[in-house]
Amino acid sequence: AFAGIKPGQTVGDFLPGGGYFTRIFAKAVGPTGTVYAIQPPAQPRPDGSTPPPPAVVAIAADPAYANVKVVSTSPASFALPTPADIIWTSQNYHDLHLKRLNLDVPSVNKAVFAAIKPGGLYIVLDHAAAPGSPVEVADTLHRIDPAIVRRELEAAGFKYEGESTVLRNPADDHAKGVFDPTLRGHTDQFIYKFRKPK
Repeated sequence: AFAGIKPGQTVGDFLPGGGYFTRIFAKAVGPTGTVYAIQPPAQPRPDGSTPPPPAVVAIAADPAYANVKVVSTSPASFALPTPADIIWTSQNYHDLHLKRLNLDVPSVNKAVFAAIKPGGLYIVLDHAAAPGSPVEVADTLHRIDPAIVRRELEAAGFKYEGESTVLRNPADDHAKGVFDPTLRGHTDQFIYKFRKPK
């Protein structure tokens, strides 16, 4: 409801992971809509073996999700077959700052901006770091200060439209990593809505 996803729309699920939201979006847009699962190409493992296909490949092959299309592309230079009404990323924006990925985050944000229709939305859901935390906590805690996300996306041309607080958790002291067994699944999470101006 916060994203305003409707039947017939085109939604980009940016870095879909296991496809939890991909499935939800597919049902929300219905048979007249399209969901693009925007997934980086599989990289060989350090031992040279090939990793299994991403989960979204199996989802897209399932007739129950015939409106899901996998777009295998670099996060910094992707383009979609048709512009999206909404692009959504869940618990992954902080990953763009991981040192091992060596991504140019402004280029990623420009690619997302270009892939959205004028007037369309970009929704960012992620694990909150403590206010004022440096971006480097992405590597250690897998969190990001929401203020950094807002600053970076406004610099890319997006207009901030608001926040949903449904996943906020004031009991999270932000000092632990998101995979800590005492916290996993209960982190303080923010959901920001940005709009591409018409």
